[in-house]
Amino acid sequence: MKSGFVAIIGRPNVGKSTLLNALTGEKVAIVTAKPQTTRNRILGMLETPARKGHQQAAQIVFVDTPGVHKPGSQLDRRMLQEVHNALESRDLVLVLVDVTRRMPFQDEEKSVGLETHATAGQETGATSVGETGAASGQENAGKSRGARGGAWASEDEFLFSLVKKVDCPVFLVLTKIDLVRKDDLLPLIDTLTKQYKFAQVIPVSARKKDGLDVLVEKIVEVLPQGQRYFPKDQYTDQPVRFMVAELIRESILIETGEEVPYAAAVVVEEFIEPDPREKSPLTRIMAAVYCERGGQKAILIGKGGTKLKEIGTGARRKIESLLGTRVYLELNVIVEPGWRESRAFVERLDWRNQIEDLAQTQSNKPDGEDKPR
Repeated sequence: MKSGFVAIIGRPNVGKSTLLNALTGEKVAIVTAKPQTTRNRILGMLETPARKGHQQAAQIVFVDTPGVHKPGSQLDRRMLQEVHNALESRDLVLVLVDVTRRMPFQDEEKSVGLETHATAGQETGATSVGETGAASGQENAGKSRGARGGAWASEDEFLFSLVKKVDCPVFLVLTKIDLVRKDDLLPLIDTLTKQYKFAQVIPVSARKKDGLDVLVEKIVEVLPQGQRYFPKDQYTDQPVRFMVAELIRESILIETGEEVPYAAAVVVEEFIEPDPREKSPLTRIMAAVYCERGGQKAILIGKGGTKLKEIGTGARRKIESLLGTRVYLELNVIVEPGWRESRAFVERLDWRNQIEDLAQTQSNKPDGEDKPR
């Protein structure tokens, strides 16, 4: 069989997490209309069966990464480091480009803009975020594009500079093709292939599952021979606690606007699994929602606690679907001034570090005492 690691990189909001979820058939990564939703490297595994005389069986380990953008805080720098880490150990790189946005290179004469068929506020992800969240994300993204045209050009060039340093095949994956005319893709492909000699150029629509079979087939072709890195039935490397924290953060992203989503972080502080003898199992979870200012805390809580209740209700439903049990979810909002600039705090958000801290805490507990996961 074949196996290998496939890094997925691209600018914010190009559809990396949506593609990962569509390929694996599982909700491996949270998806919203807001850019920079993904903050960590996330692995998603896909098993492909052998097809006699056509394709070997394979395990593809996709590595989803934060969007490549100019770092403005310690959190941003950590997110960019996650991209670099993903590129260090990979057998293939997928560079995702959203075909609905302009790709300025060098000067305005070389800009290529595509006319989209999308209406204002239309979300292209595979996960519905509600009308308010999608419209808000698109509006903010539009403002960002208009205000930072020059910065986008340099960040696009930085993205392509990253792949020029790797020594493995690189595929160009054009996303959201259901929103443009097919003959409009040719000039964009011509512009992008002048930046790098891609091994494959594959247009896809994760929302409509268009082009995904071709993408998987081409990936398997270039993977090396090898054994499975993960058990056959495992679809992600993330521990349940981190997936729960991400679902809570997804709910915050959906329910709040302006700067609050980017100043919010979630840490699961207590996770108590149900007693297997219970007729109707109940998982008890306590999580801390961190923000940077008192005004942000007020927005997260809302008048009479209404906003926090909405966030909790939305998150609880998703967590129950993930765990297959009833869930009691308690959220506490805590102000941690300037946490995005705190290296120690940002490191604490990495689930790998959380697992080490949890293991240390549990090892110090007396024998026989409950040790929640």
